[in-house]
Amino acid sequence: MHLDPDRCVAAVRSKDARFDGWFVTGVVSTGIYCRPSCPAITPKVRNMRFYPSAAAAQGEGFRACRRCRPDATPGSPEWGARSDLVARAVRLVADGVVDREGVVGLSRRLGYSVRQVERLVRAELGAGPLALARAQRAQAARLLVERTDLPMAQVAHAAGFASIRSFNDTFSRVYAATPTELRASVTGRGSSTTSGARPGVAGGARSGAPTSLSLRLPFRGPLHTASLFGHLAATAVPGVEAWTGDALERHLALPGGPAVAVLRPPAAGARHVELTLRLAEVADLAAAIARVRRMLDLDADPEAVDRHLSGDATLAPLVATAPGVRLPGGPDPAEMALRVVLGQQVSTAAAATQAGRLVRAVGRPLPEVFGPGRFCFPTPDAVPAPRRPAPRYAGEPATHAAHRRRGPGRR
Repeated sequence: MHLDPDRCVAAVRSKDARFDGWFVTGVVSTGIYCRPSCPAITPKVRNMRFYPSAAAAQGEGFRACRRCRPDATPGSPEWGARSDLVARAVRLVADGVVDREGVVGLSRRLGYSVRQVERLVRAELGAGPLALARAQRAQAARLLVERTDLPMAQVAHAAGFASIRSFNDTFSRVYAATPTELRASVTGRGSSTTSGARPGVAGGARSGAPTSLSLRLPFRGPLHTASLFGHLAATAVPGVEAWTGDALERHLALPGGPAVAVLRPPAAGARHVELTLRLAEVADLAAAIARVRRMLDLDADPEAVDRHLSGDATLAPLVATAPGVRLPGGPDPAEMALRVVLGQQVSTAAAATQAGRLVRAVGRPLPEVFGPGRFCFPTPDAVPAPRRPAPRYAGEPATHAAHRRRGPGRR
């Protein structure tokens, strides 16, 4: 395409991201080269030169633009920096970062300014981080109103609202009903119960018992249950995960405290996964749901995935045999990275054994109210750094160095 200057000029003027990767534009007046979608001011046509790759532009003496990063390889984090930033922002908002730290804290975690984060999130989703957090608070409040008998003041606090007034206003605007009216409309439909005599603001902190919730996690069909739950059961870490025969139990370390999630595979034709949560802090409800959905890959579009994979002659029969295969994940990225390293063992069982030893050594045990012998997966800070061998002196034979490490008289 780089041999047709008129088409290239039209693509650069439209800043169409679909042409990124097809060619790069070298600008003679500045000595830089850019993607077709670069947000900088469009250069004059007489100053444009078109090349099939970044290497070709560099060979002509051009340097990479620092705004659009045309030297990044497609698929790398730098190639889709904007979409990657927004995806990370959405995950952090779902984890309650905006409720706890505000947009300033969200921007600090992402490494961008508040203005830049708000601009990019609004451009991608049509709403800023505060609006996303407000919508999440409304959804969490609806679940607590429908499925618990918590007083409304505690529901407002647990959902992250600053006041009862803002809670009522948001509820009426989003659901066209007051919280009391919504609870009355679902009374007697199997709402969950809260353990303990009377749960407190912190999910039973006053009575010392966790809050129990029964939820349904919807997903787009189809879902290949055998591969998803089969993988999670086969790779379960002792002390953190357990397959009880008809459900998967998973322990979570949430911002407000630990939790236990029990997941039941969907029945044939069902469009939801049964989830039972026991939360030490009921305000962690939204974070727990987001992490469980990420672990089960419930936000994927399996029809689009299967349609794309069916275009390959080798994969087409496999997709037809097992449609709706998901990509199992983890509730925490750091845990997932550590388990990937431990997974480089001879077998899946050996990897689970090694992870279980790590959990027992440095994992944080759950309170006794959750049951004995239960742990949360250790954080990266809790994992000790590997010990380095003692340095050898210059010219010292290896046998002398080993003897010095053992000490005199020791073999």
